[in-house]
Amino acid sequence: MDNILSMQSLILSDVRRVAYRLVTPNGWRGHKARPNFRSLSNGGRRRRFPAVAACLLGVAGIVLLMPGCKRKASGSGTVWAQVDGHPIYRSQVEKIYRSRVGSTGQAGDQEEALSYKLNILNELINNQILMAHAAHSGITVSESEIDTKMGQLKSPYSQQQFEQKLKERGITEDDLRDEVRTSLTVNKLINRDINSRVSVGDADIKAYYEKNKASFDVPETEYHLAQIQVTPGSSNEVHNLKNDDAKTPQMAQRKIQALYAQLRSGQDFAAVAQNYSEDPATSMSGGDMGFVPQSSIEANPMLERMVKQLKPGQFSPIINTDHTGYHIIKLLGIEKAGQHPMTDPKVQSQIRKTLLNEKEQLLKAAYIENLRDNAKVKNLLAAQIVKEYQ
Repeated sequence: MDNILSMQSLILSDVRRVAYRLVTPNGWRGHKARPNFRSLSNGGRRRRFPAVAACLLGVAGIVLLMPGCKRKASGSGTVWAQVDGHPIYRSQVEKIYRSRVGSTGQAGDQEEALSYKLNILNELINNQILMAHAAHSGITVSESEIDTKMGQLKSPYSQQQFEQKLKERGITEDDLRDEVRTSLTVNKLINRDINSRVSVGDADIKAYYEKNKASFDVPETEYHLAQIQVTPGSSNEVHNLKNDDAKTPQMAQRKIQALYAQLRSGQDFAAVAQNYSEDPATSMSGGDMGFVPQSSIEANPMLERMVKQLKPGQFSPIINTDHTGYHIIKLLGIEKAGQHPMTDPKVQSQIRKTLLNEKEQLLKAAYIENLRDNAKVKNLLAAQIVKEYQ
């Protein structure tokens, strides 16, 4: 929730990227989501991270950001802003504020907290303007589209876990469904008016490469790995699509052997990982662990021996570790050390994505400002703050 302060929140994007990193022998470091892989790796970094399906918390952020929701708690009390006559209430801002700053309910001194709330209010104003423009443009979503998104949000959780997540955010499933409808509607608007109009040419790619040539010099060989993990004990952190958790060592052994048999019969590795892997950090991304540098691979003889025997696309036999259970490793690809030329399709794809994102963000910012210029906005909180300092 803390990260929903960017343009993504303004356009109600519910797709978030999760960074995973390996660990050192001394334990977990940093704040990123992590794969449970202590005994197989001695460290590591990732230069690129796979996109994963939206988690419940991401869409809960959307719910909190929407000014036009149906909950009674958001439709009463002090009005802090109006957009074309539509009220935005203090209670909505306060709820988002509490969610972002945590259980303490404080983000510093009074002035800092008020500044934070003013930023949240500005987000709500922009979101209301976007929703009004989408309605004016006749953009709608079908019930089947909403059902599909709801299914994606529920898939990593049991029904009990899903309900608990909703409870923690103070919303109901009906609230979430309403806001999924809103999110999909606004995303359609953005795709129509922004994403479809942005393009990147060969000249753009060449200019970017020449300007950032050093960033395409890989200092050491990196291995793109994925894993399927099965732990020997029960865990509340298992979030695979089947909600399948081996609760005993015997169950874990039988499960990993069954999964290995599925892979040998031709089942897709990513699909098996999503359905059954017990690593909460990587299961929903098909087990993708990202790029691991050779120095980290070499730090663990067992992992090095296993990876060096694989060719891209191949997976390892079952690996049994003392602390983290069973693993099956797949080598997705290898990036050799050295300067990667601009003619490399991977380099061109990476540059194209980067430039598209930059252009889209610029156009989104200008697009929203243009809509805001044409709306009747009254920021009553801002007016109150100015008056108090006069």
